[in-house]
Amino acid sequence: MSTLTKYHVYGPNDPLRRMAPKLFEAYQPKYLYEYEASENKDHIYVALYEQYEKQINATVTLVCVIECTNKKNRIELKKAGGRMGFRGSSLTEERSVEADVVDFILDFSKRFGLSIQEESMDSKESSEES
Repeated sequence: MSTLTKYHVYGPNDPLRRMAPKLFEAYQPKYLYEYEASENKDHIYVALYEQYEKQINATVTLVCVIECTNKKNRIELKKAGGRMGFRGSSLTEERSVEADVVDFILDFSKRFGLSIQEESMDSKESSEES
């Protein structure tokens, strides 16, 4: 089971730069890598979240890649792991780490007046086929 979600967040430079550190402060990742470009002060963050789901006896991982530039933040969330099938399709009582991260991104964007756009994967696939 693997899903990929992409977001583009647009707005003023200061809130865009604060988004990633506030996310990692609110939801501590298991591993975090940060890269800062020297010439234009762009940042790239790669965070790995792990969550053990006891009900299905499997670990779900979420890789969060955030590219911070002066004009926008590009966010990719790649969820992998877990199980499919009858036991894996049951509802869990706990919130997933992916839901928490997405809710933080949407809430932060709304509070600071940022514009958020989810990238549609269907449009890219159809343009690649042409």
